[in-house]
Amino acid sequence: MKRADAAVARKPGSVLDKRTIPPSNDRKDYISLAPYWWPDPANPTGPYVRRDGEVNPERNTNRFDRTALGRMGSDADLLGLAYYYTGDRRYADKLAAIVRAWFLDPATAMNPNMNYAQMVPGRSNGRPEGVLDTSTFIGVIDAVGLAGPSGALSPDEVRALEGWFSRYLDWMLSSANGKGEGAKNNNHGIWYDAQVSRFALFARRPDLARKIVADFPKRRIEKQMQPGGALPDELARTRSAHYSIYAIEPAYHVADTAACLGVDLYSWADGKGRSLRAATDFIAAYRGRAEAWPYKEMKWPAEELDALLVRADVAWPSVWERRSEGDVVLRYRVR
Repeated sequence: MKRADAAVARKPGSVLDKRTIPPSNDRKDYISLAPYWWPDPANPTGPYVRRDGEVNPERNTNRFDRTALGRMGSDADLLGLAYYYTGDRRYADKLAAIVRAWFLDPATAMNPNMNYAQMVPGRSNGRPEGVLDTSTFIGVIDAVGLAGPSGALSPDEVRALEGWFSRYLDWMLSSANGKGEGAKNNNHGIWYDAQVSRFALFARRPDLARKIVADFPKRRIEKQMQPGGALPDELARTRSAHYSIYAIEPAYHVADTAACLGVDLYSWADGKGRSLRAATDFIAAYRGRAEAWPYKEMKWPAEELDALLVRADVAWPSVWERRSEGDVVLRYRVR
């Protein structure tokens, strides 16, 4: 509640807050910097160069939209939870104001595209990988659901928000960056499916959600996981444990969406050792044993793994001890 009160006091953010003008010259187009790209020390005015796992702090400044989007998403999520636990209409009203500023107000609303997301100076005005930035919206629409009983957003506004997400889905399915992200064979592809399936449910396009769910086992689990649960594209990274968890998390999102449609992806297995349970077991085996992890890892993600296993215990009860801190305890019972 203390944190939610601070969110109530903050001005709602929008894509107009940034200092950089997108190549379209439309300030309502989102733009962000790719996280692992830096100025080249050997050629400071030339194209940026990649340093995997090292986030360029320039990304998180008001030059771009990423910080404002992150703040919008975290405030919306927090306010939705605060309303759920307290019933205090102030929290729902502030959530509604945040949603209006980012999605609905014609003067400030983001255009439903990510044409300029995760741009790289000297190389690209925007990349397919930038679609990952809107994974934040999953929490926003969940928050809208939590605050729904308040009526802070009118029925017409909820329909308008559904329409925004439907237009964004059209962009994800038809644009070069959207289709490029869907074609990725690492965590980006799984996050793409998590977004499309969840946004499709919210936008009242269940047939699209059903297609993503139906294709997921062969397209993602069989294609991206090895027998035994390892995700080779993630294990090749400098933060291999972090990215393994980061690929399993959106798979759970898809499985939760599937449950809304009467499909059980948590129990799916191909008979060769590929399944969501196997992927979870693979990383869970190193809980408390970071020194035994045989791949590159810059910073062991202990809290991320604890949070993942709290969520996994919902699907497969009593396999792992539930222990976690932070916002996870607001969503799941933690012993």
